[in-house]
Amino acid sequence: MLSSPLQAIMNYFIAALALFLVEVLIATTFKDYHFIRAYLGDFLVVILLYCLLKAFTSFENSHLAWGIFMFASLLEVAQYFHLADHLQLSGIPRIIVGTSFSFYDILMYAAGCLTIYWLDIKILLAVEKS
Repeated sequence: MLSSPLQAIMNYFIAALALFLVEVLIATTFKDYHFIRAYLGDFLVVILLYCLLKAFTSFENSHLAWGIFMFASLLEVAQYFHLADHLQLSGIPRIIVGTSFSFYDILMYAAGCLTIYWLDIKILLAVEKS
């Protein structure tokens, strides 16, 4: 249970770290499983960003969820225009920007942002009641 601001920060950071490890597993171990890599990875990455930013910032929940969705969608649009190719990116920057556009990715970003926003609100309401 969230008993202090420091505990909340630690909880968000631990969640972000756990999600990062899951994302690494998806990228390495489960890379050949299309559904996991393409959909679950996109769903979880926005939740990872939300938790990481909540650990280090004090953004309002809805603004944070909306901002992360817009950022992820902007990266997806950059993929549509082959930005990584035009900038001749390689390695980690190319992985971050991505190379293949899919409207389903945007749907997964939306689902992930809505899910973490809803969960965060539910947790906050539960803490306030206790």
